[in-house]
Amino acid sequence: MKNKKLTHVDDAGRPQMVDVSEKKVSLRVAKAQAIVDVGDDILRQIKNHELVTKKGPVFQTAIIAGVMGAKRTADLIPFCHPIGLDDCQVKIHVKKKKIIIDTSATIHAKTGVEMEALTAASIAALTIYDMCKAMSHNIRIEQIRLMEKTGGKKDFKRIDA
Repeated sequence: MKNKKLTHVDDAGRPQMVDVSEKKVSLRVAKAQAIVDVGDDILRQIKNHELVTKKGPVFQTAIIAGVMGAKRTADLIPFCHPIGLDDCQVKIHVKKKKIIIDTSATIHAKTGVEMEALTAASIAALTIYDMCKAMSHNIRIEQIRLMEKTGGKKDFKRIDA
């Protein structure tokens, strides 16, 4: 495998923001996913709409938090370019007793939106944990991963999904 250079470190090893000033504006789309295991009892209560906290219904609140997190990514991740998202979607469903959070972020820009999609998935997963932790601390956020990205130098699509 070819030795790849880290983009956020200069030749002297100092941290740096990536200069995107010479890049072309293009449509950039990224999709990410988080998987959360809350256990059978909590999952049943969420699905039956029995678990509503003072913050609101669990999934709906997590969706709002995920979008809010994506919009604040540059405030959270060092050297992440502040961007105005064209779109951000957070969808939550249950599959094989696990909560699946699928996110997408879209922009016409000089830089990608992978970090925004990943942040949306992370914040939505953390929100589910936060809202359900009073019932159990055995909740597990099992995965947060980039599923695909298009636009920019190179496209990516996860093949093990």
